[in-house]
Amino acid sequence: MTDQTMILEEEAAHDLSEPVRMTPFTGPIAWTRDSLSPEDGIVKINDACRRELDEAVATLRANPLPTPLLRPDDFSLERCRAMMREAAQLLSDGPGFVIVDRLPMELWSKEEATAVYWLLAQMVSRPVAQSWDGKMIYDVRDLGKPPGNGVRPDITNAEQNFHTDNSYNVCPPDFVALLCLHPAKEGGVSSIVSFYTVYNQMIERYPHLLARLYRPYLFDRQREHAPGDATIISHPLFSKEADGVVCRLSHRHVINGYRMAQRDMDEEALEALETLEAVMREPQWAREFFFEPGQIQIVDNLRCGHRRTNFVDFDEERRKRHLVRLWLRDARRRFYNG
Repeated sequence: MTDQTMILEEEAAHDLSEPVRMTPFTGPIAWTRDSLSPEDGIVKINDACRRELDEAVATLRANPLPTPLLRPDDFSLERCRAMMREAAQLLSDGPGFVIVDRLPMELWSKEEATAVYWLLAQMVSRPVAQSWDGKMIYDVRDLGKPPGNGVRPDITNAEQNFHTDNSYNVCPPDFVALLCLHPAKEGGVSSIVSFYTVYNQMIERYPHLLARLYRPYLFDRQREHAPGDATIISHPLFSKEADGVVCRLSHRHVINGYRMAQRDMDEEALEALETLEAVMREPQWAREFFFEPGQIQIVDNLRCGHRRTNFVDFDEERRKRHLVRLWLRDARRRFYNG
């Protein structure tokens, strides 16, 4: 059996004596596939914003600087700030996701597009480290490895479950941003689901299982920790916060967490986990996106889940599927562990 000292326990941080929320969520965040129009969550880059961004790119061509050092205040981007305020409003008071459409990949290099993306994302929230070693800008590409402990699914071409990014960390990001540089040859379809809509379904259809989702599960930490630190973390899938619920979900990492701990889930824990997974996979709740080059997707990581289908890549290296990810969070420090 795994030594208990190798499991990072978070149970004490949650008040399990509070009653489980049994009131359905309402408002724009409780959306379904059919309740959204094609335009919902879309923010277009207008001509005025485009001129500002072209000027920023021209400035960077004449004055190169590493992307993580770039700040919006160093450029004239007032129209872009207004556009990203609209995006932030959709994240906080709308459906919890936004698609910024789109950067001109035919005119800018990958590096220039990534720099502009970095500037725009900072107008929503602060970029933070995406790995224990401090990586700030993360390339999402298939590296030819099977997913497993120490291999994140985002560097494979495997299908993903609906999940929150970094569910296995003490301080996951508030928002996950993705810039599409190149889509896949086939597949790689992106989907988003509102966890609040899924929660409403659990209230309506499986209320007897909700309480278990508020109690801890074990998660594989994916070797993203200091040497000798705990390899597994224990925390609930749902926890109360203010008037809502914070969701930290990943079916894959829970299954791996119990396997690493050499423990079996009790019957109630397994039924709650698998039922939640089955409800999330019902197609009527999710919005699908076919990523196009230059599009930016930003998702509320604590209220919405995202996934992608498996994909087939092009043979040519320059045409392979390539997304650039940022994690955004204003709370705590910029370290991976906050």
